[in-house]
Amino acid sequence: MREDILKILFTEDQLKKRVTELGAALTERFAGKEPLFIGVLKGSFVFMADLVRAVDLKSSLDFMAVSSYGRGTSSSGAVNIMKDLSEDIAGRDIIIVEDILDSGVTLNYLCGYLQNRKPASITLVTLFDKPSRRKAPVKADYVGFEVPDEFIVGYGLDFAEKYRNLPYIGVLKPDIYSN
Repeated sequence: MREDILKILFTEDQLKKRVTELGAALTERFAGKEPLFIGVLKGSFVFMADLVRAVDLKSSLDFMAVSSYGRGTSSSGAVNIMKDLSEDIAGRDIIIVEDILDSGVTLNYLCGYLQNRKPASITLVTLFDKPSRRKAPVKADYVGFEVPDEFIVGYGLDFAEKYRNLPYIGVLKPDIYSN
């Protein structure tokens, strides 16, 4: 897999340090509360596992599977919910955990969808923000790193279901995804 990576954008140590900082910020913001972390599958699973361990709060978690990409490299614009929440979120403080905020189409839809269920609050945490690709008016409350308009993989992020297991974030060589 390493031969498919053009360059490493963030090392494993850089990721650990930033996730720890995000966990501390969420611990402070939600002190005395019991938030529900909602992971957006599949990409967020590695980040969410590390993030919830970095938070010193009583909390619970759930997952949703939502997509506007399919197997492509850009959003189709059509959002599909493949797995919904198992818990009622009415009156709960929810923290949506996403791997990357790119076009914003999926998260814009998801935030509206969840808002209709009357949570006490919605906080959006993304490990990566790619504002140059934004198509929908979404802004994360907490961002790990801003990234350039390059195709990144690793630490849960994939291309065609591959590369999620890389412990770092790498830029995928264009010839890999342009075929």
